[in-house]
Amino acid sequence: MKGDITRADTDAIVNAANSSLLGGGGVDGAIHRAAGPELLEYCRGLNGCETGHCKSTPGFKLLAKHIIHTVGPIWKGGNEKEAELLVSCYENSIREADRLGVESIAFPAVSCGIYKFPKVQATEIALSTCVKSFQFCENLRRLVFVPFDEEMLEIYLNSISAQPAFTPE
Repeated sequence: MKGDITRADTDAIVNAANSSLLGGGGVDGAIHRAAGPELLEYCRGLNGCETGHCKSTPGFKLLAKHIIHTVGPIWKGGNEKEAELLVSCYENSIREADRLGVESIAFPAVSCGIYKFPKVQATEIALSTCVKSFQFCENLRRLVFVPFDEEMLEIYLNSISAQPAFTPE
């Protein structure tokens, strides 16, 4: 569903964070603003995060109880393991959500904004990785993708039609 991930009615949301975890532009900045200053203070104690990995925090002022911050790869032409790192973002975020006991999670289009990952490729990675990872979850029951604009929504819908395990809402 196209929209504002900070308003997602899920137990957890994923933040497309930078490696400092201290906020930035795009989705990251929006989540930090909506969650309130407590998020920044909490993140200062996390000592950043490596690309492909994730760390979780409380949701503070968000509807979501948890924020899973993942650091997506910056696109450098495809020869710097960008695809593998993006797969890791989704695998690790789903694993963390299940560890936290959440039943629902919302994902942005990780690395598709300022990090310039090719949007169709990133969407296909997101969907295929989530299909594979979802089946091993004990708690997670609902996964929502929240693209930031009409173009990304169309890319998701086209990619979802090729993934029979997903049912668009």
